[in-house]
Amino acid sequence: MKPAPVEETPPSQEHDVAEATVPPSPKGLWTLVKEALHGTEMDLTRLPLRRAIFLLAVPMVLEMLMESVFAVVDVAFVGRLGAEAVATVGLTESILTIIYAAGMGLSIGATAMVARRIGEKDSERAARTAVQAIGLGVMLSTVLAIAGIVFARPLLEALGGSPWVLEHGVGYTRVMMGGVVSILLLFLINAIFRGAGDAAIAMRTLALANGLNILLAPCLIFGLGPFPEMGVVGAAWATTIARSAGVLYQLFRLAQANGRLQVRREHVSLEPGTMLAMVRLSGAGMVQALVTTSSWVVLVRIVSSFGSTALAGYTIAIRIVLFALLPAWGLGNAASTLLGQSMGAGDVARGERAVWMAGRYNLIVLSTIGVVFFVFATPLMGVFTTDAAVVVSGATALRIFSLSFVSCAYGMVLTSAFNGAGDTTTPTLIDLCCLWALELPLAWVLAHPFGMGEVGAYIAVPVAFAAMSVSGIFLFRRGRWKTRVV
Repeated sequence: MKPAPVEETPPSQEHDVAEATVPPSPKGLWTLVKEALHGTEMDLTRLPLRRAIFLLAVPMVLEMLMESVFAVVDVAFVGRLGAEAVATVGLTESILTIIYAAGMGLSIGATAMVARRIGEKDSERAARTAVQAIGLGVMLSTVLAIAGIVFARPLLEALGGSPWVLEHGVGYTRVMMGGVVSILLLFLINAIFRGAGDAAIAMRTLALANGLNILLAPCLIFGLGPFPEMGVVGAAWATTIARSAGVLYQLFRLAQANGRLQVRREHVSLEPGTMLAMVRLSGAGMVQALVTTSSWVVLVRIVSSFGSTALAGYTIAIRIVLFALLPAWGLGNAASTLLGQSMGAGDVARGERAVWMAGRYNLIVLSTIGVVFFVFATPLMGVFTTDAAVVVSGATALRIFSLSFVSCAYGMVLTSAFNGAGDTTTPTLIDLCCLWALELPLAWVLAHPFGMGEVGAYIAVPVAFAAMSVSGIFLFRRGRWKTRVV
């Protein structure tokens, strides 16, 4: 009787298993951190999974943290001007969600297509794809900027802005909308870098932009030194100037020869076929991002009906929450890049393992942050405002939102994974069902007919996030995303 054949484990999987079970030494961990921050030139499709995730996730997490710093810095300084000024920032951010949706939608398509080309080892097509993405971004953002400047006041009024906001906040909104090109390109070009695996460059871009914003914001808001005192409008100018500087740095790095992706003069031409393919891929991504961000807009409208104190508390709480969730999106982006490049390299199973591994890491991170936020909600709110009523209102929102951190850990990673595979339809349908069909109606019913006020609106958020995670896990396991062609 012949012995049963022994199934051998592929070398790449042996490395994955070994690294997943043996923690690195402190010296080895510090070496990995330095490599991640500097940027690795190694082929991510051939590295052991744990190392590849770490090298991508560290700069991506820092990038997402710094993206959220933009919003936190603005609120921290503007909060000294009073609740009405904070409400102005909150309402304008709600308008900007349309821009963020466009940027995220295009970014999804750009990341997926660039990652697939890099996985196929086709750097020329990757560079041309990047140019098409930037061209689309410029055209779209120009239209949105003009519309935002013209309709700033009617938009603020439609969102329930108070008389003070309509008198003093329109200038802030117009400056922010005028800088839409820098907002969208900053999103988009960083997505290109992430798809190529150059996450460290994206991180350094946000570090530069944030450093300038932190320096300029107090100077322009309060009139420090030779700068004019511009109040809340100064925060808009500081952010726009800082983001524009970041875009200039991105374009400079794209032209350099020492990255994974180099754009040369011969690549700079419009290719309608590639643009159309990206529009098809990004179309569902834009709808997906719009569904997600517009749900927050409607939630703002529900909360604003309970007064400026509730709106200011909600605005600050959301900024703090984003500070926690954006790093989690960084882990999701790492999984997205690895999945897209693995599919390009013909190793779908490796990409799938990367997604589940990133999900486990995300669960640990968000569970820890959720506990911290729940326990220290009041002192955290006190950092951003001295208004006692706003602190109480915002702390309640922060505690309720923190309950969703555990349930959304896998959901956030899986959403990015679907997008990285080129399947933007599935997460869009999940968002439509869980946010528009579940969260928003539930928020309104709890807030008004049930008489729970803004607290009822907040409770709907963790319920929707839990539904999104369960749906995402089920559909990712079905595996239809494996057949997507990008």
